[in-house]
Amino acid sequence: MTQLPAMLAATLGGVTAGLIHVLSGADHLAAVAPLTGGRRAWQAGFLWGLGHSGGVLAVALLALAFRGALPLDALSSWSERIVGVTLVGIGLWGFTRAVRGPIHTHVHVRAAAAVGVLHGVAGSSHFLGVLPALALPSAAASLGYLAGFAIGTVVAMSGFAHGLGFIAGSADAPRHRRWLLTASSAAAIAVGIVWMRG
Repeated sequence: MTQLPAMLAATLGGVTAGLIHVLSGADHLAAVAPLTGGRRAWQAGFLWGLGHSGGVLAVALLALAFRGALPLDALSSWSERIVGVTLVGIGLWGFTRAVRGPIHTHVHVRAAAAVGVLHGVAGSSHFLGVLPALALPSAAASLGYLAGFAIGTVVAMSGFAHGLGFIAGSADAPRHRRWLLTASSAAAIAVGIVWMRG
């Protein structure tokens, strides 16, 4: 019976870590903002969160399986540069949409999921987010933490994207959408440039 409280505590710890990890990452927020639109904006955040969680767990498992054999620092540096290039691309794409004319309100679900996976496999900070699972006393607690981290990631980004969709879908929607897309695209480019410099 003592395993259940330990697993619950580990799961709640994982949820908290996932929430903080996503909402404190400027690259995370900048990547999703231009991909959202209208009432179903939460879907972009949800799919980004699923992709990110899958990518983070894949990297963590690979790092554990091949400890010492992989040049993690070099891989991390290159993957962060790739994320930077992707963010600049998303920003330029968003600017193009904002300038061209009417802004459509559909969600770019495939792009959101793909960018989430890319973010999940890039950088060592993601591995640090799941590292506490290794210190937990049981496999059940470790799995609970990892599941909680994934849940926190998905909930945080879904909520963020929903908030942007709420702003974009307000009474003055066309003007808000254009302003939001322009601002979020500029943020994506700025964060991308910082990430490319390493």
